[in-house]
Amino acid sequence: MQINLAYFKKKQYLCRMKRTIIQILVWLGVLFACSVVVVILAYIFLSYKAEGAEKIAQLKWMQLLSAVGTFLVPPIICAYLWDEHHRPERWLQMDRGAHWSLFLMAIGIMVVALPAVTLFEHLNNMIPMPQSAIDAEESAKEMMQGFLQMDTFGDVLVNLGLIAVLPALCEEMTFRGTLQQILRGEEVDDSSRKTHIAIWATAIIFSAIHMQFLGFIPRMMMGALFGYMFVWSGSLWIPIAMHFTNNAIGVFLYDSNADTMGADVTWCLGVISLVITSLGLLIFYRRTHTR
Repeated sequence: MQINLAYFKKKQYLCRMKRTIIQILVWLGVLFACSVVVVILAYIFLSYKAEGAEKIAQLKWMQLLSAVGTFLVPPIICAYLWDEHHRPERWLQMDRGAHWSLFLMAIGIMVVALPAVTLFEHLNNMIPMPQSAIDAEESAKEMMQGFLQMDTFGDVLVNLGLIAVLPALCEEMTFRGTLQQILRGEEVDDSSRKTHIAIWATAIIFSAIHMQFLGFIPRMMMGALFGYMFVWSGSLWIPIAMHFTNNAIGVFLYDSNADTMGADVTWCLGVISLVITSLGLLIFYRRTHTR
């Protein structure tokens, strides 16, 4: 009996591993195909040489194309294939809402966590980096400053859409909705080792794919935060709301000194933020598990 049970567990484990590997390969295949289409369209689009304001407009169109083609279409296709009723919103757990109080708590946690994120960024910058990485980061920052130049209310709406709404929706569907769920499999225990591995592995990949290593640690920590909130709430809309909040605040405060709160002489604010955020997560965890 013990031999049969051990054999059954081993066979079950191998079946789960096989399914995970197949899903990863399918996801990567769909992602590669969509990326090829995006690259071809981008090459055609960028063949037109633009300068000044036209260049910024061109970059914004490229942002839209890249987000939709790389991070929105692949998870929808994969979720459609994997859901038994071909309802991608159900596989991605976007058909499930959450109580309004959970949304308020999640958004509040994200706002309170911002000085802690800045503290992690400050610690990240203390790690020695190649000069090429620093130069690339500065170049990206200069381009983003031009991207975030807002002269009219229409510019504000466009930037909110491209930098807050679109990345929050598309990136959460790709990383938490697809990759994290593939790695987690059918695990139902949100405190199991497999769940923690899935959350942190997804957070590391989420941070690395941005190719901005001076902000690797804070982005990884935010990815883990989104991952746990997704698992605890059971709704992808919770991390989407948090991701949107973080990016929207960045749009409105891009030319202020708010992004220095929690670093250097204000490091104590970062520590306080980390403590309050941890308490908020504990309350959120207990609230979701009580419900």
